[in-house]
Amino acid sequence: MQEKGSISIHTENIFPIIKKFLYSDHEIFLRELVSNAVDATQKLKRLASMGEFNGELGDTKIKVSINEADQTITIADRGLGMTGEEIKKYINQIAFSGATEFVEKYKDKGDDKEIIGHFGLGFYSAFMVSTNVEIKSLSYKPDSEAVLWDCDGSTEFELSSTEKAERGTDVILHIAEDSKEFLEKSRIQTILKKYCKFLPVEIEFDGEVINQTVPAWTKSPSELKDEDYISFYKDLYPFSEDPLFWIHLNVDYPFNLTGILYFPKLKNDFEVQRNKIQLYSRQVFITDEVKDIVPEFLMLLQGVIDSPDIPLNVSRSFLQADGNVKKIDSYITKKVADKLSDLHKQDEAAFADKWNDIGLFVKYGMISNEKFYDKAKDFCLYKNTDNKYYTLDAYKEHIQVNQQDKDGNLIALYTTDLNKQDTYIQSAKRKDYDVLVFDHPIDSHFIQMLESKVEKFTLKRVDADTADKLIEKDTKTESLLSAENEKAVQEVFESAINNKDRKVTLEAMSPQELPVNITQPEFMRRMKDMQAMGGGGMSFMGNMPEMLSVTVNSNHPLIGKILNAGDENVKKELAKQAYDLALLSQGMLNGAELTNFIQRSVELSVK
Repeated sequence: MQEKGSISIHTENIFPIIKKFLYSDHEIFLRELVSNAVDATQKLKRLASMGEFNGELGDTKIKVSINEADQTITIADRGLGMTGEEIKKYINQIAFSGATEFVEKYKDKGDDKEIIGHFGLGFYSAFMVSTNVEIKSLSYKPDSEAVLWDCDGSTEFELSSTEKAERGTDVILHIAEDSKEFLEKSRIQTILKKYCKFLPVEIEFDGEVINQTVPAWTKSPSELKDEDYISFYKDLYPFSEDPLFWIHLNVDYPFNLTGILYFPKLKNDFEVQRNKIQLYSRQVFITDEVKDIVPEFLMLLQGVIDSPDIPLNVSRSFLQADGNVKKIDSYITKKVADKLSDLHKQDEAAFADKWNDIGLFVKYGMISNEKFYDKAKDFCLYKNTDNKYYTLDAYKEHIQVNQQDKDGNLIALYTTDLNKQDTYIQSAKRKDYDVLVFDHPIDSHFIQMLESKVEKFTLKRVDADTADKLIEKDTKTESLLSAENEKAVQEVFESAINNKDRKVTLEAMSPQELPVNITQPEFMRRMKDMQAMGGGGMSFMGNMPEMLSVTVNSNHPLIGKILNAGDENVKKELAKQAYDLALLSQGMLNGAELTNFIQRSVELSVK
């Protein structure tokens, strides 16, 4: 038998386009050819299970090999094989998918999920790296004749009889000069482990089986123990700490989806975590760019999603938008929220122990996804400076008596830095106020979101005002100074500070408070925080003064001492010292000002 012919395509120009531009990355050729070999093997197993193939299956390993002398790569399977007519039908007619026809023919006789191929184009990726490609095949059908198909990358092919002892197909690639990298064992091994690590048929290369044919996500959760989930996680991310917990996904309506999503320890840094979810289609690795099917906040998770229903373009390399993608997005969001809700209900203390690792993730989700917010608002936790955790409802109840202002609004105080703001935290605690901890950059957005959704609830940073004014009450502390003395003290401080952008006011406070307090209005500081987080549209903020308020405690003993000092220079020196102490408490004293403060402190101590 010998035959020559032309590959059936509608235009002479389509073949070089497929050859050169169908796939963005040339290494994909190996994924496609191995996937085709898996298809052929799975089809034969299906036929055997239905009694339509009665021969011995035998060893069904797919073998990938390199011949450096001949400069070839061979992908050999012991699957269905093809007759000459089938090669002409499936190989020579581009985009006629054998897998599609097979599934259609046997759709009523079993599960079609294990058939990978869809497009009929994957084989042609071989020409991206080859000068010519041979197919040597022997069909499983009785009395079949082995055939050899040979093509040099043009639209011309040769089909002839050949000798082949075993059923199956060998695809032999004669590697082109510009693709010699693929003749290196390490390169092929890397590609196989990337794309074929979890294929359902054993893949052998260099004497070693490189894949797990039944990965954890394909099993039922009842078959798996905690150590199995952790072991699989270590396979995916060898140098990571153990995950906190995981979700096993398994749905067959209205789409097919399996997978395992892990909650890693985020270490308060969500930028480095992205692109850790791997997308598979029938156990073939597709991509780790899953932003189109996974909500952005869930990109902080790790693990595997496998779905034959996720629409890919013809090269199986990129996602295409359609209705199923939106459904999958919503399903995964719901599953994650339900898992977190269950964990919180089952053991609130254990959930609180994990909060430092998952809090960032939950807050990010609440900010960016309305449906997630609706569920998460009941299990999101708020930590205070005493390391106690509350849900929002529990916290509102906790502060109801003492932190309600004169208009009936609940005022929650918070700190962004326990050390730098300790002076202000202690002032608040002296008034029996509770202080929450919001110390991550994302918290500025979270606070804005929270206030927009919770009625009569406001958050103020603990240094946004003096302790007496943080929560406006009807009560008022009386000043020990007369109006005339207050004016005199104000003039001394304005002269000592000598900064027109620092407005000085006097306020009657407890003598236990600092003689001088420096605060920045909540709205102004928030604008600056949002700008630092990339809030956009706030470039004008960089040119504005800091708008710091200087509040002198008229009831502090030092203020009386300043007022009664006879020498004007002594008055200014003491006022400057009190002001610098306030700057120091805010971490705002540095450079020459700090040096001068230290020197002045030494001199005052001697006096």
